[in-house]
Amino acid sequence: MDEQRVLTDHVLRMTDTLLQAGVKEAVISPGSRSTPLAYAFAASDKMETFMQVDERSAAYFALGLAKASGRPVILLCTSGTAASNYHPAITEAFYARIPLIVLTADRPHELRGVGAPQAIDQLNMYGKHVKFSVDLPLAEDSEELDWFLERHVNRAVSVAMTKPMGPIHLNIPLREPLLIDFDRKPRASTFVERIHGDIELSMIQKQSLAALFSKTEHGLIVVGELPIGFDKDAFWKFASRLKWPVLCDPLSNLRSEVPEDCRSLCIVHYDALLKSETFQSKAVPDTVIRFGAQPVSKPLSLFLKKHRPEVFAAVDESPEFRDSLGVVTHHLQSSPEAVYDVPGQQETTVYSEMWASADKFAETATKRYEGIAGDEGVIVKTLFDMLPDGSDLISGSSMPIRDVDTFFCKTEKDVAIFSNRGTNGIDGVVSTAFGIEAARKRPTYLLIGDLSFLHDVNGLIVSRFHKTNLTIVILNNDGGGIFSYLPQAGVANHFEELFGTPTGLTFEHIGAMYDAQYAAIHTVEEFKAEMELEKTKDVRIIEVFTSRPVNVKAHRAYWADIIEGLEGND
Repeated sequence: MDEQRVLTDHVLRMTDTLLQAGVKEAVISPGSRSTPLAYAFAASDKMETFMQVDERSAAYFALGLAKASGRPVILLCTSGTAASNYHPAITEAFYARIPLIVLTADRPHELRGVGAPQAIDQLNMYGKHVKFSVDLPLAEDSEELDWFLERHVNRAVSVAMTKPMGPIHLNIPLREPLLIDFDRKPRASTFVERIHGDIELSMIQKQSLAALFSKTEHGLIVVGELPIGFDKDAFWKFASRLKWPVLCDPLSNLRSEVPEDCRSLCIVHYDALLKSETFQSKAVPDTVIRFGAQPVSKPLSLFLKKHRPEVFAAVDESPEFRDSLGVVTHHLQSSPEAVYDVPGQQETTVYSEMWASADKFAETATKRYEGIAGDEGVIVKTLFDMLPDGSDLISGSSMPIRDVDTFFCKTEKDVAIFSNRGTNGIDGVVSTAFGIEAARKRPTYLLIGDLSFLHDVNGLIVSRFHKTNLTIVILNNDGGGIFSYLPQAGVANHFEELFGTPTGLTFEHIGAMYDAQYAAIHTVEEFKAEMELEKTKDVRIIEVFTSRPVNVKAHRAYWADIIEGLEGND
């Protein structure tokens, strides 16, 4: 049939162009209108395909794949509200700079705006949350169209991979019949290879920065989330030349495998230290260099905003200003590696030694921390103590990532930390964790709150289609724990109704539904014993029951202990 031949050539050319552009994985949600592309991807021995029937969860799964691999990942769905369900994850991908290749199948033009079923306006439906969007033409037997298709698909992947990376959207109208010829081979393409280069600094610019740094007595390096696979060795060589304290956000992944000669420079307990006004007064920097996004810690943000360093250099490949504090004085639009090459050698200062001494004190306090029954902090601390070498941990937003920041000490183990901090949402975290595990193929742990888990219970569906190795630790405090630390908690009226939002739900039956290994935990001793047991199923759920009031009390006592010790030793 001629229509089938034309359609087959159309989707095979698109598939071949995507493959040549470096796309190797596709996450597919089943649907009729996307049939030709789903068949083409599944039939290709070069494309790995993943199934997830829930589009919202599928999008976060693809996000996790792309985040952990650094490669562009296809996200394919049928027309209609299926495409709408991608939007939350696309928004996260945009702000987290993750290269998603979003393909939405669509009705042909004659079925748009006329009341046809499953037909909505899909043109530019993701607005400013994608870097590039195009409505592709229908398949036809035309050499000019072949060239157009190749170049637009190639361009789209190139835009997604150009720093700052991000999602793109191809809307693809397809006319029935939707079956393709599996025996047909793609026609020869005229693929245009693109070579991406990093943004470099000139020698004059490097010398200018070197002169600026050399005048600094109180210098500080702040490192937020960085993409997986960045050159840690080159970074630490740079830091060791400057001899400045390095405030390492957990998502920088600089807290693990720290070189011995840089351990004193690696500062991890700044969140607790900066709760002390006395320490703050001694810790004011005159120059700050920030790599990556703004770190999780609120005390750090308030500290930098309050004291406004004379020089604050933000290193970012994007021309966009990531400066929510309004303190940046020098925007260095370059790759981090370009800044590592800035010449200069400095000696250790009293300022650096002060930071190192305070961090060591806080580390000792953290390691001896025992918490109390119902406290989440001691569970998180124990989790880090027991994580195996060569494993990954995905943290939920809200309280989990803050406990990760607090209790993840420097370690010689190879442990990588991930979280969705582009928009800091609590949705889609389960699916993101499955995607990261699928990309990295390492023992993977998810630390998540009960409400965030409820947001993405459907994410567990993917475990029915693909082998996985995920342990989920749910901190069940029956509601939104972070609000107990905010001013709202001081107003009794309607607090539980509007912010605490208790559900009374537990997850044993969810575990049984998905044939997961399950345990209910009430004490840290039970948690240790459970973590020591062998994992026997693809998915393991450890539900830890905690108390919101107890958790607040324990955390504040921990911070007070550190502050008292710091100020007592002053």
